Amino acid sequence: MGLETTKYSDRIVPRISLHNFHSRLDEITQQLVQAAEDVGFFCVTDHGISISEIESMFSTSTDFFRLPDDIKATVPWSSKNVGWEKNAQIRPSTGTPDMKESYQLQFGSNMKDSWISELHFPEFKREALAFMHRAQEVSEQLMICFARGLGFPDDFFVKAHDISRPNSQTCARLLHYFPVDPAEPVPDGYSRAGAHTDWSLLTLLFQRAGESGLEICPGREAVTTFGMGDSWTKVEPVPGEIVCNIGDMLMSWSDDRFKSTFHRVKAPSDPERDYYGPRYSIGFFCQPSKDCVIQGPLKKYPETTGEDFIQSRISRNFAALQAKKEALAKAPVTQNTREITV
Repeated sequence: MGLETTKYSDRIVPRISLHNFHSRLDEITQQLVQAAEDVGFFCVTDHGISISEIESMFSTSTDFFRLPDDIKATVPWSSKNVGWEKNAQIRPSTGTPDMKESYQLQFGSNMKDSWISELHFPEFKREALAFMHRAQEVSEQLMICFARGLGFPDDFFVKAHDISRPNSQTCARLLHYFPVDPAEPVPDGYSRAGAHTDWSLLTLLFQRAGESGLEICPGREAVTTFGMGDSWTKVEPVPGEIVCNIGDMLMSWSDDRFKSTFHRVKAPSDPERDYYGPRYSIGFFCQPSKDCVIQGPLKKYPETTGEDFIQSRISRNFAALQAKKEALAKAPVTQNTREITV
């Protein structure tokens, strides 16, 4: 059995305050643009969503995942990118399913028949939508800054991500990663969330303190490649902070100026250092309306639409996944890991 080495590096993940947003717009824009160019990840504070609001949504999420699987299966995941799935997402980086379940929610018409019934969970839809609107408010502030940084009108990205439109694609994803028994070896191929980038313009991630596992790996230079660096950095949860990352769509829209960074939720391997319990997180993925036209100011890439961009990423990942499966079939599986800090 082989021994896989994971190298770690200390990197600064910028923390950016949105306090007095309108009076500090130029300063915040400069900070966000630098973070997008250098790391692709950053944390925002003073964003207006209270810790109690975040914890309330986590309680709602936890209650949903406690429902029996046959009840959650009444809102199954669909190709509209909504609904519940369990152990169904396979990343090209691993070739094996992520050991988690998730419930994907949207604002628009795609959610028709995909909200859990009030009979099973009264008030879920109201509570989820209220939190999603709060996340949208924060995302629109970030969009204003990134539009400025690229020389677009301030409302350029906000209009492209108008959640009042029926064909809006922005979504929230409630996530539950299953606990792992620290007394047993982690099974071959076990992955909480394999290394990947996001397809979105921008992702806002809400984490619970103490439930660690998120790691980032900068080094990607073009949105058309899977290339990344060779060392990882842990991003520990801090109460009230929102961890944000640039998605493939904004990398393309910026002509590769802003970096969509690989990240993962690492499977625990060291009982003395890693978190083995259940991990809950909430991702908010800003994705433009289907008919929105996407092209950067330098026109490095051909025009495409919001719908076609996402479909192209699905096709690319499918091809990469098939190649990964073929490679796995020819090579022995590596089970154990160890860490090296550089």
